[in-house]
This record gives sequence, C-alpha cells and structure tokens, in this order.
Amino acid sequence: MPRFVVEADGGSRGNPGPAGYGAVVLDPATGETLAERAEYIGVATNNVAEYKGLIAGLAAARELASDAQILVRMDSKLVVEQMSGRWKIKHPDMKPLAAEAARILPRAQVTYEWIPREQNKHADRLANEAMDAGKRGKQWEPSASTAALDHGAARALATPPAPVGPPGDAAKGAAAVRAALVTASASAAKATVAQELADTLFADAEALTEAIEPCLDADAPAVAGSHGWGPDMGAPATFVLLRHGETALTPQKRFSGSGGSDPELSPAGLRQAAAVAEALAARGTVQTIISSPLRRCRETAQAVADRLGLTVTVEEGLREVDFGAWEGLTFAEVQQRFPDDLQAWLDSPKAAPTGGGESFASATRRISATRDRLLSAHAGRTVLLVTHVTPVKILVRLALGAPPEALFRMELSAASLSAVAYYADGNASVRLLNDTSHLR
Repeated sequence: MPRFVVEADGGSRGNPGPAGYGAVVLDPATGETLAERAEYIGVATNNVAEYKGLIAGLAAARELASDAQILVRMDSKLVVEQMSGRWKIKHPDMKPLAAEAARILPRAQVTYEWIPREQNKHADRLANEAMDAGKRGKQWEPSASTAALDHGAARALATPPAPVGPPGDAAKGAAAVRAALVTASASAAKATVAQELADTLFADAEALTEAIEPCLDADAPAVAGSHGWGPDMGAPATFVLLRHGETALTPQKRFSGSGGSDPELSPAGLRQAAAVAEALAARGTVQTIISSPLRRCRETAQAVADRLGLTVTVEEGLREVDFGAWEGLTFAEVQQRFPDDLQAWLDSPKAAPTGGGESFASATRRISATRDRLLSAHAGRTVLLVTHVTPVKILVRLALGAPPEALFRMELSAASLSAVAYYADGNASVRLLNDTSHLR
C-alpha cells in the first residue's frame, strides 16, 4: 500500500484579508516532491485558508493513489486537532470545510500530526506565492514557483535521523510514518485538556486555540526564553501597553476619542505618569517608546522618556477611535440621545458611533496593521506603546484570539500596564493585563 506525506498551509494578510494556500505531497522514503498545489482564494481568514490547503493536499494525494496511507503534517494545531476528532468544530465557516476534507479519503487512511512552522516551509512558501500572485491579479503558476527550493528541507524532514533499515530500504519511510504517528498521539491528552479550558473561557474557542497552538505541543521540552512548550524561537518582541494617565474627562467616564477636544493630563494624571515612569525605570527593560499622537498620551510618554533617557516616536495608528457625536458624553447621555445607535454599537463591531465615528471593526484593521508594522521594525525588542483603552483592548483580544465582544469584558484603568509578547512563529502570549500596582 503506498504511503504519502501531505504538508499543507494557508495564510491571510489581514485575517481576514487576501488569502492563499499551499500543499505538497511527499514520498516519505525519499522526500521527493510528488505534487504541489497552491491557489489565491480572495479574502478569507487564516483558518479557512489552512483548511483549503488541507483539502487541496488530500485531493492531490488521492489523485496519485486512492488507497494510500496519508500522514498530514500542518503547523495549525486547530486543523490538526479538529480533523483528528479531539477538538470540537464550532465555527460555521469551519464545519463545511472539515466535512469536505473528511470526504476525500476514508478516515482510516489519514493521520494528522502538528509540526512547528519552521518545518512547514515548503507549503508555507507555496501559500505565500499564491498570495503574491493574487496581489498581482493572477493565480499561482507552477512554472514560476520557487517552493522547490525547500526540497532539501522536506527530504530531511521526511527521513528519520537514524536509519531503520538498509540504505534505500522503503521500510525506512514507513517506520518514519509510524514514529510520527506515535509522537502525534502522545500529545492528545494535553490537547484535550487545553480544548476543555478554551471551551470554558470562550463560547467560540476556534480563534483562541489558533493563537495558543504552539503551547499545546506536549512532546517538546520547555525552553528558557520560549512561551511554554515548544522550541526556543529567540527573544520575542514585547509590547508593553500603557494607557495614558487621567484627564478631566476620565473620572467622569465620558467618551474621549480622537474626534474630541484632545484634553491634557489632569494633575492626577501627571502624578500617575510620574509613578509609572518610576516603575518602568525600576524594571529597566523598555528600549523604545512609541506614542499615540493625542496629547494625553504624548504627555504620559514624555514623562517616561524623561525618566528613562529615551525619545518618543509618535505613531498615528495608536490613536483612540473617533466616537463621533458621542465625544464628551457619558454612557447614560448617549443612551438617552442615541439609543438605537448605541445598541447597534454594542451588538456589532461593524457599527460606528453616531456622526461618522470609527467602528471597532475598522479600528481593529488599523491597529492590526500598526502592530504588524511595529513588530517588523522592532523584532526581539521591548517597546512601550503609550495609547488608549480601545487599542490596548484590541491588541490583547487579538493576542488571545478572543471574540469581538471581549472588548466589553476587560477593565483597563488609567495609567495601567499590560504586556503582550510576540514570537517568531506568529503567535502571541499575554503577559500582563491592567496592572496598577505602581499607583498604590
């Protein structure tokens, strides 16, 4: 009976955003590439693209031999655990894709294994080639692909480090598959526990599990400097998120965004800024300071910069949302004057405040783009971002993979500190939330 290894990946530049997938079918004995698939699929999420890659890879393997035993290797813990039957599939976009993948070959012929992202380079490159082609208004062409450059890496992965038979013995490939299956099954218990925890934390756990997937690799040792289990990927980029100090509007709980009066720090806010500056100086880890353009943030950032001997860079993307006609009003006043608009805003992240304000969905796109740009510029560094309630909550929500309604479930005090670490594999870890110990 023939045996194949299918490696698949998908990506989205925006999540959701322009998306594509890649898949490769390998001979497990030699590492030879037997088939490649890639496609630009338009606007979609990472998870949808990953499932599309799985479907394409399984279909390509079936075309080669419909009776083959398949080992699927992917760096998406979500897809691997859902297709293995260990995690529930709740998201409506995932269910039909998972069902389609399950219909391609009999379940007994397919086994799934999670691998680190750096071991999935061939499929990853195919997915990126597909997205690059889509950006040019075209589809991926095999003749233009450079993914075959990863052939050597694929061969090394497909072949076990020590021979288990005579040179050239086809049994060596089968032994590699069997060993991989043992490794994959060993982590099932921990993955199940993690899924139960995710189900407890969020009603829709798909995005959460995607965010924490490398932490669920039970077989990899904990390494100093990593975010739990898994290989050491070097120092993460750490964003220390500082909400500005109080203004006159803060204790009155009035909407104060980027479309209002741009208030300065109050005397209490100045004291808070000085206190947080002392706390950050004691920690001694901040290397760069970046601030929202609004006055209250620039004043807070400057207090820290003066204490640390650093300069402040202003970043437009860190501004607070524009609350439109609600600027300067309390929640009760908005509820009285604009009840329908307020309810719509509470019900949907796509709804904007009255009078041309910015929706949470729009703010999320802006802040995600800002995050990615800053991560690219400050890899491995600790950066203080002095910003507002909404940007901090969005960054934390995205790091957790929590649903949009989580924005209403976080408390974020004036001059509070939060922190998110971003790793080289694209995952994130929330290290701190709403710390105000320096103000006591």
